[in-house]
Amino acid sequence: MANFTKMNVFYLGAFADSMKWKFFLFVFFLVIYFSTLIGNVIIIILTKTDHHLQTPMYYFLRNLSFLDICYTSTTLPHMLVNILIEHLAISLPACIVQLFAFLSLAATESSLLATMAYDRYVAICNPLRYSVIMSRDVCLHMVTGTWVIGGIYGAIHTTNTFRLPFCGSNVLNHYFCDIPPLLKMSCIDTFPNEATIFVVGGFLMIGCFLLICGSYLHILISVLKIPKGHGRSKPFSTCISHLIVVLLYYGSGSFMYMRPKSNLLADKEWLLSLFYTCITPLLNPIIYCLRNKDIQGAFAKLVKKVLWRMYL
Repeated sequence: MANFTKMNVFYLGAFADSMKWKFFLFVFFLVIYFSTLIGNVIIIILTKTDHHLQTPMYYFLRNLSFLDICYTSTTLPHMLVNILIEHLAISLPACIVQLFAFLSLAATESSLLATMAYDRYVAICNPLRYSVIMSRDVCLHMVTGTWVIGGIYGAIHTTNTFRLPFCGSNVLNHYFCDIPPLLKMSCIDTFPNEATIFVVGGFLMIGCFLLICGSYLHILISVLKIPKGHGRSKPFSTCISHLIVVLLYYGSGSFMYMRPKSNLLADKEWLLSLFYTCITPLLNPIIYCLRNKDIQGAFAKLVKKVLWRMYL
C-alpha cells in the first residue's frame, strides 16, 4: 500500500504522437462536432414543429438526437483542446463527472434504441392498437425509464472504477476518462471490475439487442405477408435505417468493452472509441433522413419558410 498514490489530476496523452498533425486533426474533428450538432438540432426542430411528425417514432428520434448532442459534447470539446495542448490536464472530480456522463448517456442510448425497435414492432404488427399502446404517457414513461437505466449503469461503473487505487504514471492514453485506460493504471487486480463490466454491460447490451432482434424478426414476418406493391417499401425503409444505426452502435461498443484482452493496438485503443463517440452520432441524422421522405418533406418546408422570411 505504500506505493499507492492518491492522484488528483490526470493527463490525457492520446494525441501526444500526433502533434505535427494537430491543425489538420483539430479542423477535422471540429467539422465532425459541428456537423453532428447541426444535423441533430435540425431533427429536433423538425420533429418538434412539423405537425406531420408528431408521432411516437419521431418523439423517440427527437430524444435520440438530443442524446447524441449530449453524448458528443461530453468528449469532443475536451478532445479538441487536447489536440492543441499536449497532455491536457483533467482533475479527478472532472474525470469522475465525465466518465459518469459518458457511461450514462451510452447506456441510455442503448436502451432508447431498443425502445425505438419496440415502437416499430407495435406500429407494423399491431397498427390498429398502436395509438392506444404507444400513448403519450407510455412514451414519456419509456423515455424516462431509459434515462433511469442509464443513470444506474453509469453510477455502478463509475463508483467501481474510482474505488481502485492508482499508481505509477498519471498519463491516460486516451482523449477522455474511460474505463479501459483507468483500469490499466490500477495497482491491484482489476478482475472484479472487468467481471462487473461483462455482467452488467452484457446484461444491458444483450438484453436490448435481443429485444431489437425479436422486434425486427416479427416485423420481417409481418412485412413479408404483405403482397408486393402494397406498402412494403416504407416499413422496410424505416427498419433498415434503424438497423444500420443499431449495428454501428452496438458493434463498435461491444468490440471496445466486451472483447478479450489483446496486445493488438494496445497503445491505440482510443482509436476504436472514435467510432462510437464521433462517427455514429454524426451518421445517425444522415441515416434517418436519407431514407425518410417525411423528414425530407419537413426539411424542405422549413427551408422554404426560412427563405421566405429572409426575403420579406
